[in-house]
Amino acid sequence: MTIGTPTVGYASVNGIEMYYESHGIDGPPLVILHGGAQTIDLSFAALLPALTARRRVIAVEFQGHGHTADTDRDMSLELFSDDVVALLDRLGIARADLLGYSLGGLVALRTAVRHPERVDRLVLVSTHYRHDGYYAEITAPEQTSERLPTEDDFKAMVEAYARVAPDPTRFEATLARLQPLAHGFVEWTEDELRAITAPTLLVLGDTDFIRLEHAVRMYELIPNARLAVLPGTTHMGAITRADLLIPMIEAFAPTNP
Repeated sequence: MTIGTPTVGYASVNGIEMYYESHGIDGPPLVILHGGAQTIDLSFAALLPALTARRRVIAVEFQGHGHTADTDRDMSLELFSDDVVALLDRLGIARADLLGYSLGGLVALRTAVRHPERVDRLVLVSTHYRHDGYYAEITAPEQTSERLPTEDDFKAMVEAYARVAPDPTRFEATLARLQPLAHGFVEWTEDELRAITAPTLLVLGDTDFIRLEHAVRMYELIPNARLAVLPGTTHMGAITRADLLIPMIEAFAPTNP
């Protein structure tokens, strides 16, 4: 496979046609899971060139995101996690490292808890495990905060969706359907976090949605966890910091451990 030229396709999983891309060279598989209301490109354009230079990278787009059409099926972290595992089955991948950002981090965490036998290493960027993991102003959008997405952030999400979605007019409807996933998911118990078997790297920005003390508590609970706080970085910017993320990811999940 030529680096920079992904193999793309759709997989019939759990009643949807899920879009995926396979990038990079043969090597330890890494599955990357994008943020809410984002696409593969919008979440991972900054990271893909370096990640794909040394390993195989599988990128997916969840139901209602990017190339993957929405359906009347419910949206839940459990279903999204099961979709990822079903895709791995289709591709003949028994185990993989997972890198999830924001919504993708929630899905990756759910996968590590529900399907521990499928996850080697876990990288969670801007991810919480309880509803109170967010700063208060994030759930009160009438307030203003430097932590919140900017107008340019929202414009980028709308434009990325419009470029590839089967129905470009459904962005607002999809966004409304996503709110319960971020704010109303079934919380993880502390015992569930203590039972995670995959070595885990937790990453957040110092101006993230996620409270620093919440991330520290996750670090304390998950065995064999590491914690990194990116300076001068918001929630929306955390996944773009290739200058900081790539060295950490390569040290944490080397291709030749």
